[in-house]
Amino acid sequence: MYRMASIIKTESLVKDFDGLRAVDNLNLEVEERTIFGFLGPNGAGKTTTINILCTLLRPTSGRAFINGYDCVKDAHRVRSSIGIVFQDTTLDKDLTAYENLLFHAYLYGLKREESKKRIEELLQFMDLYDRKDEPVKRFSGGMKRRLEVARGLMHYPKVLFLDEPTLGLDPQSRAGLWEHIVRLPESHNVTVFMTTHYMDEAEVCNRMAIIDHGRIIAEGTPEELKRMVGGDVVYLRAKDNKMAKEILKERIIADIEERNGEIFVHGVKGDVCIPEIIRILGEQVLSVRLQRPTLNDVFLKLTGRQIREGSPEDEFKESIRSYRRRFDRT
Repeated sequence: MYRMASIIKTESLVKDFDGLRAVDNLNLEVEERTIFGFLGPNGAGKTTTINILCTLLRPTSGRAFINGYDCVKDAHRVRSSIGIVFQDTTLDKDLTAYENLLFHAYLYGLKREESKKRIEELLQFMDLYDRKDEPVKRFSGGMKRRLEVARGLMHYPKVLFLDEPTLGLDPQSRAGLWEHIVRLPESHNVTVFMTTHYMDEAEVCNRMAIIDHGRIIAEGTPEELKRMVGGDVVYLRAKDNKMAKEILKERIIADIEERNGEIFVHGVKGDVCIPEIIRILGEQVLSVRLQRPTLNDVFLKLTGRQIREGSPEDEFKESIRSYRRRFDRT
């Protein structure tokens, strides 16, 4: 066991697939009992990194540690130190909520009395105790996700991986789930390592990292990252965007880009810039709006892409099967 201050650490981590470098010399540290966001466009390398951390893939080179254990040499201990909530539900819908948790406790070798106490504690924490004897097939999407989080905590993990935990949930269910997640580091002494395509959810993170082309391109608190944008963002649509962009580049000192039929003017004081844009372009302006810097603006500025562009990654679907096979062999 390698003693370290960070609960998660990677050292010059590399993963190649048939000549393609998915993870490129990645160095990452996550402090204990924090919520850490791991964000990136599709194909950026985040799922590959998570699979290495969860012992589902071996790195080409470099090292990764969870709770002080090497993810290759001490894979069994790493698996005992982590809980995982996948994008796709893996609950047994014909079992009750209580039975789902009891089966997980059995897999991890928890004693009978300890299992009973732990199940009741987690069902209470996730506001599911009153429904504990109902089959999961009667549960709403939000209830199923809360039960999966409870299941991921059953064996007292040090790290809980949440891969798109609110994907497919309605806004009310999303908000309800996050009310519980944000309390986990303090209430259950666990570090939350999460991915999400909802940038408003990333605001709850203590720290986050943005990965692109296999490399960490930015890391910090949400506020630190938003300061990288350097001012307000003005969104503009014109009758002729190409002409409007060229005119603005000559007249306004700012970063000006065009994507998806909209012109972005970064790093300005909006209350000053908007009147100036209207004065310069006149009737060319179709619409204009002001937005204070958000994490979505940070993501767009750093990667040149919207976080929701492209189809969702599906590597984790195979990871569910891989994880079960590896667990069965240990």
